[in-house]
Amino acid sequence: MRHSLPTLLLPFLLIWMQGLQAQTSPADDPQAGRISPKELAIPASPVFDMMGVTPSQVARTSDIKDFKVDWSFKSWRLNPNLAIESQPVWELFYNRNELTKYQQASPFMRRLSSLDVSIGTVQNEDNDRRIGFAVKLNIYKTRDPLLARELYQDLNPKYRNEKNDLEAQLKLLQAKLDTMQDVLQKPALRSQITSTEEQLAGIATRRMSEVNARAKVYVGENWNASSLDIAAGKIYTYQTDSAGSLIKLRLNRNTGWGAWINGAFGIGKKWLVSGLLRTTWYQEELNFLLHNKSTGLDSSQHAIAQNTLYSIGLNVRYGSAIYNFFVEAFYEKKGLKTPIQALNDAFSVPGPNLEIVGSSVKWSVVEPTTLSFGGDWRISRNVILNYGMRCLFDAKWKFQTFTPVASISCMMR
Repeated sequence: MRHSLPTLLLPFLLIWMQGLQAQTSPADDPQAGRISPKELAIPASPVFDMMGVTPSQVARTSDIKDFKVDWSFKSWRLNPNLAIESQPVWELFYNRNELTKYQQASPFMRRLSSLDVSIGTVQNEDNDRRIGFAVKLNIYKTRDPLLARELYQDLNPKYRNEKNDLEAQLKLLQAKLDTMQDVLQKPALRSQITSTEEQLAGIATRRMSEVNARAKVYVGENWNASSLDIAAGKIYTYQTDSAGSLIKLRLNRNTGWGAWINGAFGIGKKWLVSGLLRTTWYQEELNFLLHNKSTGLDSSQHAIAQNTLYSIGLNVRYGSAIYNFFVEAFYEKKGLKTPIQALNDAFSVPGPNLEIVGSSVKWSVVEPTTLSFGGDWRISRNVILNYGMRCLFDAKWKFQTFTPVASISCMMR
């Protein structure tokens, strides 16, 4: 029964996040006239992408223009696995009711406005606490919803004229009510005034509904538009005690700097092919025995080697902006191929009577090949659920583990 709690809470979490959008209607929103959407997809936060805690390790490329929160569920425990993402250049210079400044900006500044910063933390299966940050920049995309002026250019004149007409009509009705002598006709006139006021108050709502309807069509037609991102980040992984306090920094592939390039291109209206190339630089802790030839005794030793992890992945998606499914192949390889090679680079035997026990040299194991399958469900304009199954294989293609992974992303509009 202890595993059922997250399962029971997950539907309520989804309902709550959908309610975030419903609680603020366009009529109450001072920014209700803004063009929407600003993104074609809701991708994983870059820091979660680097940590590898999302269902797809080859993330979808997209340029978000709002704050976003990600939750990751790699186990059936309610750990605070959270990432927060934002675009500071956009927020400082271009996040305005009118998009003229962004639309008239130079291509370089529009690219710079896509600078994405994310911070996050997860707790893995070994109860280690992972903390990190990452930055991402979009350098190429074939579709930008904020530059699709033709979609919305007729809306401002249309609703401005309607507003002017209703205000003029309301003014005439109010003047007529003030001068009317027949009290029997006043209730009908007041009802007409109330109806006109309701129409006037509902302009923002109707305008936003029309904007969203057009935007939905645009996203549906361009959900698999081609784009290219570059990113970098740093992850720290700490051993923790029973209270969750950070005790010791882990020196393995889970702690280090990383840089990657992530691209995608669409095929027709149903297919999206994504690729990832990533390099991670980190310190590798090596544990081994040192044998004393004179005494015959072995002593435990450790050394730190500089290592590199190379990652490459290919992801193929089929579907639409609302639902899509993927299959993915992901391969990782250490720059130092064996622990003996790493130890030779990092450690010198201190004396002639000492020797390394070769069979005792150990390091953290990286299963090189991962095959995954899963999908996305965009629950609403602001919320997306990602889910997947991950199969790990060793260097000889022997099956190792089968892990379910789920994540939820929510745009904080």
